[in-house]
Amino acid sequence: MPDRRPASHRPASFVASERDRTCPFAPSPDLRRMREEGGLPRLRVLHPVRGEIEAVVITGYGDVRAAFAEERLVTGNGIDPTLPRTLFNHPGFLPAYSGPEHARLRRMLTGSFTVRQVERLRPAIETIVADHLDAMAERGPVVDLVEAFALPIPSLAICELLDVPYGTRSMFQRCSQVIMDGTADADGLVAASAELNAAMADIVARNRATPGDGVLGTVVRRHGAELTDEELIGFGTTLLVGGHETTATMLALSVLALLRSPDQLAALRDDPAVTGTAVEELLRHLAIPAPLLRTAVADVEINGHRIAEGEHVLLSPLTANRDPELVPERPDDLDLRRRPVAQLSFGFGAHQCLGQQLARLELKIALPALLRRFPTLRLAVPESDLRFREGSTVYGVEALPVTW
Repeated sequence: MPDRRPASHRPASFVASERDRTCPFAPSPDLRRMREEGGLPRLRVLHPVRGEIEAVVITGYGDVRAAFAEERLVTGNGIDPTLPRTLFNHPGFLPAYSGPEHARLRRMLTGSFTVRQVERLRPAIETIVADHLDAMAERGPVVDLVEAFALPIPSLAICELLDVPYGTRSMFQRCSQVIMDGTADADGLVAASAELNAAMADIVARNRATPGDGVLGTVVRRHGAELTDEELIGFGTTLLVGGHETTATMLALSVLALLRSPDQLAALRDDPAVTGTAVEELLRHLAIPAPLLRTAVADVEINGHRIAEGEHVLLSPLTANRDPELVPERPDDLDLRRRPVAQLSFGFGAHQCLGQQLARLELKIALPALLRRFPTLRLAVPESDLRFREGSTVYGVEALPVTW
């Protein structure tokens, strides 16, 4: 429910990743209020990775887009060798870099993620989806959709892209979930990162010796002399964690959102022409990344608002995606036939999500196939029983029991 207490009586710390308690897909009343009031408030916020910090909170569409494009608002300044080696503090982890070094590393990967290159994975993804639908039918009529469908499909797809053994999938999933869970303790984060790095080191060594057809093999053939093994390990773990955790979450939350809107579910299930606009609308509507953190390395101005050097900035794609500036008509509604807009769920600018075309392809294949295979799909538990990963760097549902 909205917090109607005067500002002076509200808690000093504002949980920036909080969603509306009455709807798991909507921004919290606090975020809505900040967008409607305008300006760039400075608040104590709880960030999944950095903990409690003071930050400038940016919620309006124009302001968030401008902040994404501002090169002096950086995601990181490289690796800190004095801190433990984790996914977030490892050579080759792209979000840790900014400016020329980020551009140098990113350009080595972009060729593997074009629409054309990603489309080559379509037959493999279609096979993976079909196999898991068959397995669901055999196990059903009650399954956890996260475990049986949403998580393994992007996990296997990213294994296909990286040319890594499918047998390591369960370990990758387990370590990724620990790393992306903002409530994990430091020891658990370091241990999961070390296990993941060790497995990826073996894959890098194999590709150094005989470059395969996956992304790492391609990078080794083209840029191997420019990269250390540590940077290649960082590339691999970044793509592995980012490439399956977010898409798995999107698949599960998309199904839940559609089950809440039977008319929209029917449109996607029954009309193949809706698929493209449906995926873009679901991405806009759900916006699963937690608010994204930047730091000003110089004084900057965002649409007339000054941000001082050294200040932290928190960007909310979820709230921006529902701004009437972007979507003038019914911005809070899910409308799968809506004309696609320039939503910010993948970010914008130099750090825009590298794997967005792969995510789109997986969603376009998996969602219609699921709904057509199980046209009577429905929740197997009351919605009030569902639990959400609100402290994670990627918002999602922990389990989604369904039946048909």
